[in-house]
Amino acid sequence: MLTAIIYGLATAVPIAIGAAVGLRWDLPARLLATLMAFGAGTMIAAVSSELFQPAFAQAGIGLAGPALFLGTAVYVLADHLVETRLSSSAIGPALMLGVFLDGVPENTALGVSLSAGGSIVLVVAIAVGNAPEAVSGASLMRREHDASIRSALILWMTTAAILAGVTVGGSAVSGFTSPTATSVVQAFAGGATLGVLANGLMPEAYREGGWWVGLATAGGFLLAFVLA
Repeated sequence: MLTAIIYGLATAVPIAIGAAVGLRWDLPARLLATLMAFGAGTMIAAVSSELFQPAFAQAGIGLAGPALFLGTAVYVLADHLVETRLSSSAIGPALMLGVFLDGVPENTALGVSLSAGGSIVLVVAIAVGNAPEAVSGASLMRREHDASIRSALILWMTTAAILAGVTVGGSAVSGFTSPTATSVVQAFAGGATLGVLANGLMPEAYREGGWWVGLATAGGFLLAFVLA
C-alpha cells in the first residue's frame, strides 16, 4: 500500500505543481509544446511496453484487442461530449472532466500493475504528461475565464488528490482480480491513452511548437524505453 501511495503521489503532484505555475505565470508556448511532446513520447513507450504488451501476452488478441479499442472509444466519445455539451461558463468542470478522462484509466492501470511489481515507466509517463496539461489548463482558466487563483488551485488540487486515490484503489482491488481482468484493465487504459495522444497532446504540441516537436517526442520515447 505504501508503494501505491508513493506512485499515486508521483503522478498527482505534477498536476498540482503545473496548475500553480499556470495560475501565476505565462510560460512560453514553445516550452509547453516541448513538454507535451516529450510526455507524448514517454506515453507511447508506456502504452506499448507496460500496458498493451503484457495484456496481449496474457489475454491474447481476442480480449486485449477489443479492450484497447473500447478504451479509445470511451475516451474520444466522452471528450467530444465534454467539448460540445459544456459551455465556456463551465470551463472548470470541463477541465476537471478532461483530466479525469486522461487520468482515471492510466492511474487505475498503474495501481493494478503494482500486483506484478509496478512500473516506473508508467509512473514517469503519466507524471510527465500531467504537468503540461495542468499548466496550460490552469493558465487558460486564469487568462480567458477570469477564475480566481484560490478556487482554481483548489479544483486542481482536488483533481490531483482523487487521481492519487484512484491509484491506491486500483492497487487495493488488484489482489482480488484475475490475471485476465488485470489484462483487460491494462489494454483499456492503453486504448484511452492512445486517444489522449491522438486527440489531445500530439496535435496541441504540433500546433504550438511546430515541426521540431517530433524531436522532443523521440526524446521522451527514448527515455521511457531505456527505463523499461
